[in-house]
Amino acid sequence: MHEWINWKDHVVERPRTYTEVINEDGSKTFTPAPGEVIQQGTPQSATNFNLMDDGIADGQIAEALLLNFARQSRWRIEALEKATIQETGTVTLTNNQQFPFNNSKVSVPLSNTRDNLNYVVVIVSATGSGNIGEVEVSERLVNGFKLEFTGSSKSVSVVYAVIGGYD
Repeated sequence: MHEWINWKDHVVERPRTYTEVINEDGSKTFTPAPGEVIQQGTPQSATNFNLMDDGIADGQIAEALLLNFARQSRWRIEALEKATIQETGTVTLTNNQQFPFNNSKVSVPLSNTRDNLNYVVVIVSATGSGNIGEVEVSERLVNGFKLEFTGSSKSVSVVYAVIGGYD
């Protein structure tokens, strides 16, 4: 995460003021004579500039991840629009353990046995009180699959749709 520097201007009594000394060879040497320092500015150092670069890079990485997520979401929506939903259902997942532990995993039977495991379970919605976290699909079989959530909620109602699984 980017560390905030809160840059400050260097403020002096007489900015851009110098004393002049004429050298033996006729050249001049100018020495800053700013007077009293009213506010010490933030040092312009490699450390501070590198922190700024790190923050910019973090922002660019986050943007790239979000764009990738948006593209994948669009692809998934397009694929779902082309697919035919063959089965839908609602299941209530309950958790009676204290966070971070969770025992909400349940088996969900399919009303029609699939020919293969090439089916997708889409989570249409998940509602509950508290933090739901993620709803995860696991252990797909031709006659069912398992659902669970990862959050600290005590009960989550999940609406799902099943697409595919037939030759």
